[in-house]
Amino acid sequence: MPKVAIIIGSESDSGIVKSAIDVLAMLGIDHEVKVMSAHRKPEKVREYGLSARNNGIEVIIAIAGGAAHLPGVLASWTTLPVIGVPVASSELKGVDALYSMAQMPAGIPVATVAIGIAGAKNAAYLAAEILGLKYENIRASYENYRQELSKDKGESK
Repeated sequence: MPKVAIIIGSESDSGIVKSAIDVLAMLGIDHEVKVMSAHRKPEKVREYGLSARNNGIEVIIAIAGGAAHLPGVLASWTTLPVIGVPVASSELKGVDALYSMAQMPAGIPVATVAIGIAGAKNAAYLAAEILGLKYENIRASYENYRQELSKDKGESK
């Protein structure tokens, strides 16, 4: 059963998803990917947010660009952790999406990571840290990754 949901606002954001999927797969974390727009299909987003916990989801990664309301809308419909990944999809190169996710009203938090591929990877690592509080196998897998990372002299994975 998937523990992490990766939600993208449109197919045009799918290029970034692979980075998060690769990390989750490397760490052995079950996940699902869904496409739904907070603007074009708000009812679908509401239904997903309300039912995610009952469907076994424990962390939601929401990837969006432009106005980037998807993470905040999802966070408004669930108390599960929501991690927002801003995408550089407009003339503002993702800064608009970053601000939209980071400036949530008190009580409806969205953990926000970097813009783009690095952010997608970090969202998956953050999901692993959250799940590692409950699942020993995920914690061990993530800790092993971090140990290997400290030995690596090259670029981050």
